[in-house]
Amino acid sequence: MPLRISGLASGMDTETMVKELMTAERLPLDKINKKKQYTEWQRDDYRAVNRSLYDFRNLTSDTMLKQATFIKKAVSSSAPDDVSIKNINSVSDFSGKINVKQLAEAASMQSSDKVVDSEDALSKKLSELGITTVPSSFTIRSIKEDGTLDSGYEVKISSDSTLKSVIDDINKNSNVNAFYDSYTGKLAFTAKNSGNVEGGNEIEFSGNYSFLKVDQNNTIAADPANARGNVGKNAIFTFNGLETQRQSNTFNINGFEITLKQARETDITFSSEPDVDAILESVTKFIDEYNKLIADLNTQIRETKNRDYEPLTDAEKEELSEDQIEKWEEKARSGTLKNDSIISSVLNKMRSSLSNSVNGVSGATILSEIGITTSNNYLDNGKLSIDETKLRQAISEDPNQVYELFAADGDKDSEKGLARRLTSALDDARKQITEKAGSDSAINNNFALGQLLNNYDDQIKRFEDRLEQVENRYWKQFSAMETAIQKANSQSSYLAGMFNTGY
Repeated sequence: MPLRISGLASGMDTETMVKELMTAERLPLDKINKKKQYTEWQRDDYRAVNRSLYDFRNLTSDTMLKQATFIKKAVSSSAPDDVSIKNINSVSDFSGKINVKQLAEAASMQSSDKVVDSEDALSKKLSELGITTVPSSFTIRSIKEDGTLDSGYEVKISSDSTLKSVIDDINKNSNVNAFYDSYTGKLAFTAKNSGNVEGGNEIEFSGNYSFLKVDQNNTIAADPANARGNVGKNAIFTFNGLETQRQSNTFNINGFEITLKQARETDITFSSEPDVDAILESVTKFIDEYNKLIADLNTQIRETKNRDYEPLTDAEKEELSEDQIEKWEEKARSGTLKNDSIISSVLNKMRSSLSNSVNGVSGATILSEIGITTSNNYLDNGKLSIDETKLRQAISEDPNQVYELFAADGDKDSEKGLARRLTSALDDARKQITEKAGSDSAINNNFALGQLLNNYDDQIKRFEDRLEQVENRYWKQFSAMETAIQKANSQSSYLAGMFNTGY
């Protein structure tokens, strides 16, 4: 950097002069920075649109393309406190009678005598509890969900094992729950799965487990002579005239879930019908979110671009308050996506996806047949309106046909459901936007606007290097001028001195 002499000889404010000269020199650089800022705003606005498309695409997929949305059933029972019934995946309505003779129970067994005196003792090592020979392991077997006995879990014991660590190991890794009762000082074991093993035991111990003070199995413990356990029981009930059993009190029949709560040998009647309110709510939410999305997208492509408001430079921001900056940038940022071809295209595809008929379905083939129509007001830009009475009727008569209208999956596009076409259009648009504006974690080189931003950065770097050279040249020129003036002043003073001495 050259020596900078600031007006010592000339009396001129050279620093201000250089600053003003450089302000003029920086004008092209300011334009590049403004272009970069506007491009960053455009990139961010594209990404915001992409997130909106993503959210709506997920909503569509999670509701309109899921049969579970349309098979919701309202189930009535003559004794809901005794038997509860809910639909899981049954497309058809169901009804019938059930008579509960016996509830399912889990097998259990308890130790024959006190194991330790207090809960504090649970944390002591087994060797400290008077157990003369600490075993290395024992095995516990129990009933599985299918009603058979498992292959067993080996509880390994070390010199540091405590009764608490043994109980925790059993609870975590076996099909048995164990707990210590501080009142009796005994241990209790209960099978995690209810029901009985036909011709066998539901809980079995093997190996050296004597320190637990339990019987070999729950059948022995349940013997009236011992009375320290019980055998597992299956639920016994009559369903539509057929007496049958289940291992658990909760089970599925024909796509609906039955939970037995009380044994009562009287007929309990039940029936189902479409849960019209729940299905209607899902469809209405989908339509509402669709309308919000197209309203937002239309606003984006129709927003006026305020050419009188450009992005502010850092120097310009220093002269404004934060509120003024915010208001200015709000206007400067407008219109970043005006007339955008990607957004215009996806809007057209979204409308056509929902307006064209679906071939090959058994019920309604167009939205209007279930009470959903396009608004007649051109200012709504294709928003959908719902005739709730007509839609409710369509759902009540056959919710599965409504599901097919949205989710049919034929080989041809004309055979695909409305929501399936819609998600395809959204996916295409999201791909195009990602190629243009990238994702939040994308590297600039991987998308179009990012490459443009890199180009602006290169231009800025080159221009800043040139400005530094220009500024150094100005200072060199002013310094040379100051040196010349100083030399001239010195000579003038010398000559004046010579005249004053009388030469």
